[in-house]
Amino acid sequence: MPARTYKQLSVILLLLTGACSTTHPNRNPVGETFPEATGATLEDDSITLPTAYEGEPALYMVGYVQATQFDLDRWAIGFTQVQFPCRIVEVPTIPNAMASMFKGMIDNGMRSGIPREDWVSVVTLYGDEAQPVVEFTGNENPRNGRILLIDADGVVRWFWDQGFSAKRLMEVDAMAKDLAKKND
Repeated sequence: MPARTYKQLSVILLLLTGACSTTHPNRNPVGETFPEATGATLEDDSITLPTAYEGEPALYMVGYVQATQFDLDRWAIGFTQVQFPCRIVEVPTIPNAMASMFKGMIDNGMRSGIPREDWVSVVTLYGDEAQPVVEFTGNENPRNGRILLIDADGVVRWFWDQGFSAKRLMEVDAMAKDLAKKND
């Protein structure tokens, strides 16, 4: 794609993710079941969270704006370094109804920056499907990712929304190892 097309895509993404958005207060959903939401992987497979991963613990990295990617990338590097024991799913969550009209363009933009081998681990939620997740975690300080450790039954066992922290990485890793042992 020419550089001009990337600039146009960036402007569209900025407008879509900022327009018509309602801010919901951040909240800690530990102990609650993750809300059902259907999205698609970057491979275009339909996925319903949390039921798609029931029976095993999983970690969701939720992002509300493009600028969240920096935070999520730091978490991803940390999870790789500690050899995190659970499935990791990145969940770009765009509640703006207008974004749904451009989801093909937005998803193609994500595909261009993510290796194909990782497309199955990216589940994008748009519009009405994104709204319950936004309300579940809150979207104040949207540049910070929402990191949720989900147990085999879809219940949030650990949550963090204050930016990458090495201390919190070690904390969630220990909890995930305990959940993985109980699941075996």
